[in-house]
Amino acid sequence: LFASHENVAKPQIRKEHGFVAISIGEGLNEIFRSLGADTIVEGGQTMNPSTEDLLNAIEKVNADHVFILPNNKNIILAAMQAKELVENKTIHVIPTRSLPEGITAMINFIQGLSAEENAKQMADCLSDVSTGQVTYAVRDTNLNDQVIHQGDILGIGNDQILAVKGEIAQCAQALLDQLINENSGLVTLYYGQDIDEVTAQELATYIEENHSECEVEVHYGGQPLYYYILSIE
Repeated sequence: LFASHENVAKPQIRKEHGFVAISIGEGLNEIFRSLGADTIVEGGQTMNPSTEDLLNAIEKVNADHVFILPNNKNIILAAMQAKELVENKTIHVIPTRSLPEGITAMINFIQGLSAEENAKQMADCLSDVSTGQVTYAVRDTNLNDQVIHQGDILGIGNDQILAVKGEIAQCAQALLDQLINENSGLVTLYYGQDIDEVTAQELATYIEENHSECEVEVHYGGQPLYYYILSIE
């Protein structure tokens, strides 16, 4: 009796809130989805999505209010431009400058609050997050009287190069030592596609032994270019 209805797609019910997150890396993408992201736009330091990419992502979200998480300071402008061009939804751009900030913002979304209240709460919590990145130098350079050679391991914290080392673990440790302070309570490591879980756990052990006041979480991020993305709260 009901067989003819089996393959009929049910119309999607429009919901109140939806999310677009810019992310890169299989593990990080999955984390954003698990937190409620409807659409993931791939975008890293070297491939920032365009306003058109963001508009296409917004179009896929069937919601009255759509929150955009740029997760990169270089994408915030494109997100603001997309906001101005959307007419059938209310767009809220949360000025997240890093992937850890985006994750923290989504964790701080509370069902039951208005979109405006949530937008304020999500933006206000960003000051509680410090972000670190461990990557490598693609060329020789001289920065702030510091000589950097191609292939050096760089520890970047809060938009500054804080550590230059020859080894990934050394650099990550030196960076963490500078980013963790007396107010820090949680350190989250997102390890990239070039790091295995055993190596990431060794870094977590370093934190537990040298910064015992902090809880440590380790997650597979799968991101290219960055051996580690670090979140300190």
